[in-house]
Amino acid sequence: MCAMNSASHYDVAIIGAGMSGLAAGIRLAHFGRRVCIFERHNAPGGLNGFYSLAGRKYDVGLHALTNYVGPEVKNTPLGRILRQLRIDRAELDLAPQHGSRVSFGPQGETSLRFTNDPSVLSADIAEKFPREIDGWRALLAALPDYDALAEATRMPSARGFMSRFLRDPLLVDMLLCPLMFYGSAQEHDMDVAQFAIMARAIYLEGLARPFEGVRTILRVLLEKYRAAGGERRMKCGVQRIIPRNGRAAVLALDDGTEVAANQVISSIGAAETEWLVHLGRGEGGEETAPPADAGRLSFVEAITVFNRPPAAWGWGGDTIVFFNDSPRFHYARPAGEVDPRSGVICIPNNFDYGAGRALAEGVFRVTCLADYDHWANLEEEDYRADKARWFGETQRSARRFLPPVDEAAFAAATVATDMFTPRTITKYTGHFGGAVYGSPRKAHDGRTSLENLFLCGTDQGFVGIVGALLSGIAMANRHILQSAR
Repeated sequence: MCAMNSASHYDVAIIGAGMSGLAAGIRLAHFGRRVCIFERHNAPGGLNGFYSLAGRKYDVGLHALTNYVGPEVKNTPLGRILRQLRIDRAELDLAPQHGSRVSFGPQGETSLRFTNDPSVLSADIAEKFPREIDGWRALLAALPDYDALAEATRMPSARGFMSRFLRDPLLVDMLLCPLMFYGSAQEHDMDVAQFAIMARAIYLEGLARPFEGVRTILRVLLEKYRAAGGERRMKCGVQRIIPRNGRAAVLALDDGTEVAANQVISSIGAAETEWLVHLGRGEGGEETAPPADAGRLSFVEAITVFNRPPAAWGWGGDTIVFFNDSPRFHYARPAGEVDPRSGVICIPNNFDYGAGRALAEGVFRVTCLADYDHWANLEEEDYRADKARWFGETQRSARRFLPPVDEAAFAAATVATDMFTPRTITKYTGHFGGAVYGSPRKAHDGRTSLENLFLCGTDQGFVGIVGALLSGIAMANRHILQSAR
């Protein structure tokens, strides 16, 4: 073993430089803790990062930041993040959505529109489902607030909760569709706590995006972390957590060195963290087999870049479109490589960036459920061929829910394309099975099998950018800052 000196001992070691790990690090560094973040890759962000290809920057994960509210609205998750991470609201450069919709049917015959004004969705429900509007209002009144989520975690079925108020299965499916695509690790359903979090985040608060996308958020977080004195080691992940006497005693790193810390926070997922405790990763950093409690839900995303704004084709009104062409909404790991029947369309151009500001190129992103096993086991030649095939299939499926565009004009305006798959997700995040939302079993208290090892991020129970930041803050406060008082 490598000898450890004082330079390799920290008050807190954080595994993973995703949003939750960065937030935990900022919070702890603000209070004088000697903290270091260890990240296997050369860029921060994890599931909410970006990459460069042929001179363009592509967001990963971020369609929109949820929980958006105006500066006049107090006591919300966004306000708590700004306050506890000491971020000025203007630094995030958030632009609200134009408006989004849920569209069901072979050509989107039934749609519900929502904006950052909750009354818009209620009015649309009253028009499209007049017998259900009273039930919808009663559901909103009964929705657990952020202070009651601990009680709501014991209620396993959002569908069961919704059935107390709503009778039309189509409306139930339509309301669940955005919430599941943006945050459910559970197939077919979600627990009531997760339903409450996502319903408030999307329907009662809203969506926004920085003009430069996720890069802006990451830049702000890194600046805050550096300014507070936090340390960061990139391209140096954790190969193994070595336990002694029920505690995480040593972190064995990819570069062959070892560090110790009084406490460890892991943002890489529950199954992935326990794997480091019990088995550890090999030299290549790959797992030999995903554990049984790893998540099952992964995605592909097909991205097209145009030489004109989407509004030129009549696509200027929709920021996000959640679509489903089947009689019922199927949210589950597909039997084949991809399930193109439902998905998410994101058009980043369609946020209100303000006068004189517009993205330089048009962007069209389509996300669909995918099966990790199919993608993971393909030979490279077959992998590339299947990417090309499913790129076309997913985009064609999604375009049924937008105004038609001539194929020749569409092709002529296309200047770049890219696609990522479940295999890509695992390669760059380490999540078993490409599971974007982690395990369906969440550790809401953040505790693990070791006394001084805690979880933050997706498997602690919060998802999305705001959820990840809140999770990092909450776990740092609860297990380290408050326990030291």
